[in-house]
Amino acid sequence: MIKVGVIGSGAMGSGIAQVAANAGHAVVIYDTNKSALEKSKSALDTTLKKLVAKQKISEQKASEISSHITYADDLKSFVDCGLIIEAVIENLEVKKKLFYELENIVSDDCLLASNTSSLSITSIASACKNTSRVLGIHFFNPAPIMPLVEIIPGISTDKDVAETSKKLIDSWGKITVLAKDTPGFIVNRVARSYYGESIRIYEEGIADFATIDWALREFGGFKMGPFELMDFIGNDINYKVTETVWEQFFYEPRFKPSLTQKRLFEANYFGRKSGKGYYDYSEGAVKPEPQKNEELGKQIFNRVIAMLVNEAIDALYLNVATKEDLDLAMTKGVNYPKGLLKWGDEIGLQNILNTLTDLQDKYGEDRYRPSVLLKKIAKENKKFFS
Repeated sequence: MIKVGVIGSGAMGSGIAQVAANAGHAVVIYDTNKSALEKSKSALDTTLKKLVAKQKISEQKASEISSHITYADDLKSFVDCGLIIEAVIENLEVKKKLFYELENIVSDDCLLASNTSSLSITSIASACKNTSRVLGIHFFNPAPIMPLVEIIPGISTDKDVAETSKKLIDSWGKITVLAKDTPGFIVNRVARSYYGESIRIYEEGIADFATIDWALREFGGFKMGPFELMDFIGNDINYKVTETVWEQFFYEPRFKPSLTQKRLFEANYFGRKSGKGYYDYSEGAVKPEPQKNEELGKQIFNRVIAMLVNEAIDALYLNVATKEDLDLAMTKGVNYPKGLLKWGDEIGLQNILNTLTDLQDKYGEDRYRPSVLLKKIAKENKKFFS
């Protein structure tokens, strides 16, 4: 069984290490910050004790997981690893520097993976001489709980490397999907409309945060509304992913960030972790009540779901992933109640097209441009799934 290296001892890196150790691998977590490594070890010990208390794992299993993980502040500790997963800050130059340094330490057959959520795998790989062994292995936070992992080959990634990595992560009990190396891959590309269109509805004065959240839960069956979810994820993270995807798509209007979120980001209103975001989480704060107007709620849902379905269809049209993987990614990666392509089939693709066409006519914006594939399938009165 190969030894796994993880770069970065934050929540994501520590979570990935826990998953690998749970599967029986020897794991090395690396961080330049020794106190961060100590914090990671302490957090893992606390997590394992909670799992034992809840009878999710035995004390023996907890001891095994803990014993599989070692902590290091020297990259040379990765010398005998067969797979290294980088989970550091979303900064291209930082990641490229790391991969350049790693190539001079590890063996020739060690696989190098990035957990980036939106940066180009091909660009990260360009820092290496052997680009064929570099790929994206994107976990979702928290890694031990979220089932989905996106496998992303870069332009020069060897096909066997992608297949081997996919089988390995499958063996860890995860659900893997294969995604093309495009900005945001599957989930962070397709999900942008859930946030972006909801903010747009707010900015137009159509409804407040609480009402929009209520509408998406009530009529869409989403577990969390967009503003609740952004506060949960962290507006710093969500905004930066939006900005990165927009820039990497050459400023495509569908992904344009909002000033509302930018101002919250500038104010350090990151959501739950900072005590304030779209909602106030300070002690004694009262959450605003939604306006439970059924007609308004359905209007909000129809507009957001049309944008989401259109983005999923466009991703299929541009060969980002198969239709099965696209739907699987959204249900397992962000807990959507249904896959968006199947959802579009249920609502009626002509109805989705009509909603987008009406919005495009009203606003005159390319933001609401229907996918070529949506127009084709709707015209032929077909479905994506029989």
